[in-house]
Amino acid sequence: MAFFASAIDTLKILVIALGAGLGAWGVINLLEGYGNDNPGAKSQGMKQVMAN
Repeated sequence: MAFFASAIDTLKILVIALGAGLGAWGVINLLEGYGNDNPGAKSQGMKQVMAN
């Protein structure tokens, strides 16, 4: 039984580590998406809104 308890503990650690890694990767992807916005495109859109 000790072997199974040890295996379950190891699997818990692996699942938690995998979840943390995926969460960090998702946050980084979100931040990269916001960082790559083109300020020039935004200013053009604002010019069109102000012209109307």
